[in-house]
Formats: sequence, structure tokens, C-alpha cells
Amino acid sequence: MSKTISQKKEPISKTKPGSNTPSQHNRTRRTIGELVYILVVVFLIKTCIAGPYRIPSGSMERTLLVGDYLFVNQFLYGVKTPPNIPLTDIHLPRVTLFPALRSPKGGDIVVFVYPGDRDQLQADEVTYYVKRCVGTPGDTVEVRNKTLYVNGKEFPKPDSMQFLNKVPIPKSNYFPNMFPVGVRWNPDNYGPLRIPKKGDVIQLNAQDYPAWSVFIQREGHETALRSNAVYIDDKPVTSYAVQRNYYFMMGDNRDNSEDSRFWGFVPDDNIVGQPMFLYWSWDQDISVFNIFKKLASVRWKRIGRLVR
Repeated sequence: MSKTISQKKEPISKTKPGSNTPSQHNRTRRTIGELVYILVVVFLIKTCIAGPYRIPSGSMERTLLVGDYLFVNQFLYGVKTPPNIPLTDIHLPRVTLFPALRSPKGGDIVVFVYPGDRDQLQADEVTYYVKRCVGTPGDTVEVRNKTLYVNGKEFPKPDSMQFLNKVPIPKSNYFPNMFPVGVRWNPDNYGPLRIPKKGDVIQLNAQDYPAWSVFIQREGHETALRSNAVYIDDKPVTSYAVQRNYYFMMGDNRDNSEDSRFWGFVPDDNIVGQPMFLYWSWDQDISVFNIFKKLASVRWKRIGRLVR
């Protein structure tokens, strides 16, 4: 015997004009849920896989130009939590979510979180820099008359590297703002300087204290100099064991780049990723309110270019 379909009529709910029906409420909830899902996916992609970044300065010209927009591979060097609460400059501790496929090596162009000025414990705001990695943990870097040497060997010159000033600054003409504190170096004659790696032991005394105090504080310790004795976390010490790996970064536009020569080492926690390609490029100095001139400045030949 076949089953018959009940013809019983469902009661009709009465609604006031302009009120939302249950189906409208469901559609609204579904729409909100879909939007939240999309935002979460976009956030995860930007945080974990590939994020967009803009070149704000000329320190990497001619390799990268002001107004270039990059997609950055954030998976290569290990996925980390964001350095700050989104839309704020409130810093967060970096936690590794996925291990690195490999570490930065000499010659890589790297996006990283700016660690702060030479004498700052922490940068005032979260800022992303793009430079070329020229020194890895344990390397010794030195600049002699504008030529960079790493571990005593001349570092390969990038194809797009340039100097605005051909004549080197004499070694006797030192700059007081060079890193670390107290050295008598300048940008064209710099070092030699060893890049710390995890486990290195730094000998400390009253003379060395100014050069290393901020470095040790950035690793999470309190430092003090009392009666010519160095104290770390209120204990007198004569040495310090480095807790992280560090990198040395320089711009390809060597005479127009404030880089590790001025503000110091980049800890591995600050490494974000490696640029992959340019997805947009135009003149950054033209206002978006002058839309036709802005669009006319698009550098079509740079779009899609791989970053090397």
C-alpha cells in the first residue's frame, strides 16, 4: 500500500508589516557566518602563506622601487604569529606555528619586522623592512672601501646594486651613529663584526657593556653597570650566552640605505618571509585623488616580475 501525503494545512504565522520572518533571520545568520569565514581564511592566508607588502623607501633601488607591491612567501622561513594586534602597534610575542623549510641564506631578499633603532629596546611601531641578507648566524661581515666581505671573501654583488657616491669615505672619518655603540667605523669601512648565533658566548666587561646592553635587554633580561661590574638580572657576570640566531641586512642601494650597519642585527623571530613577485607598481608620490595621473604612472612592465 502506497503512502499518502498528508494534506493537513500548516498554520499560517502572522507577522507585522516590516518584521523579519524566520527565513530572513536564517539568511542573515548564514551571510554573517560566510563573511566571518572568508575573513578568517583571508587572514590565515595573509599570515601563513603569502601576504602583500609595499616598498616605502629607496634603499633597495634598483632591485625594488618605491611604490612596488610584493607578494611574500611567509611559509619558507617558518610561519609565526603576527608581531602585533591587527590595526594596532601593540606588540605580541612571536610564536612559531609551522617550522621553517629553511633559514635565510646570504643573498636572499628578506622581509622582516624592524627591530628598532640602535639604542631602542623596541621599535615605536611595527614596521616591515625589505633588505638583502648578507650575513647569517656565525658569519663575520666587513666592508672595506665599499666592498663587502663575508668570512674574508668578497660577497657576490647583486646585479642591481648601486652606489650613489663612487669615492669611499676614508676609514679615519668615523660616524658616531654606527652599530654597535662605541665603534669607529663608517658605512664604507665597517667591521669586522661577528653575527651572533644561538649558543655563542660574549665576554663582558665595563668597556664592552655599552655595545651589548640593548642586545641583551632585547633577549629579555635586565642589565646594569655598577662599579665597573656588569650585572644581568641582578647577578654579576663576565659573559653572556646568546639565546637566538641573528642576521645582518643591507640594502642594494648601498649609499641610501639605513640597514644593519646603523641599527644592528635582526633576530630570527623578526623574519617574515621572502618576496616572490611584484603584483603592482606605480608612482607612490602621486596622490590617489589625482586618479588619472596615478593610473598613468603604473609600471606595467614590472607587474609579475620575480624578485631576485
